[in-house]
Amino acid sequence: MYRYSKLTPFLRTLALGVAAALFIAACASAPVTGRKQFMLISEDQAIAASKSAYAEMLKEPRDKGKLDSDSAQTKRVRAITSKLIAQAIVYRPETEKWDWSIHVIDEPETINAWAMAGGRMAVYTGLLEKIEPTDDELAQVLGHEIAHALAKHTAEKMSVALATDLAVTAFAISQDNKGLALAGASLAAVLAIKLPNSRTAETEADRIGVELAAKAGYDPRAAVTLWKKMGAAGGNGPPEFLSTHPAPSTRIDTLRHLAPQMMPYYEAKGTRPTYPLP
Repeated sequence: MYRYSKLTPFLRTLALGVAAALFIAACASAPVTGRKQFMLISEDQAIAASKSAYAEMLKEPRDKGKLDSDSAQTKRVRAITSKLIAQAIVYRPETEKWDWSIHVIDEPETINAWAMAGGRMAVYTGLLEKIEPTDDELAQVLGHEIAHALAKHTAEKMSVALATDLAVTAFAISQDNKGLALAGASLAAVLAIKLPNSRTAETEADRIGVELAAKAGYDPRAAVTLWKKMGAAGGNGPPEFLSTHPAPSTRIDTLRHLAPQMMPYYEAKGTRPTYPLP
């Protein structure tokens, strides 16, 4: 049987004290909506951690020749993304300094797409080939992911992931163990794109994403058809995309009601700016 040591009460009190301090210090506001967010790390820290995590995520497909292997698919994805990023920068001008990037990962069975802090993104060929999205529908997927980055949702989920072990977090902070902190943050950045999003974060991303797409010249009504396709792509189970992006029927109804509000942006005259992706 486990016996508590004499230090256990002290450590427990310390952990509770650290937890309270962290929660107080973690109050932040989403830059687009103003919603209060739980943040243990700053957006800059999330972006730094995402840089290394992104490299890790892309290493295996790059080594296997499965990164951007279809030039036509990659060209299409980049063309749509460049228009969406241009609108994202209008939302948050400081994001022009981000290292925006998008890659297509050749995994035919994976119906998924994601974005990390700092605008680092990926889409899988399974989404392109199994869902067969139109350009308008694909813009809804990519716009939704960009919206997560704009609203600091990656940093928010990383904070939650890091907060699950306050003892390790407190040790890393108190000892200024940068190696441990960096490793933990990098892992949290990966977990942030694998863990489910909250309903609040999803609602924000839906609202921002459909507006980005409309302003970039893509039909907002495609958000409804896109999510219907996602929901119908059952097979042996729901698409991986739905594991982190739950799509209840109420979401489709919300998007259906949003579409008329976004139509003026979509129907606006003039050319749509693009962002020069590297």
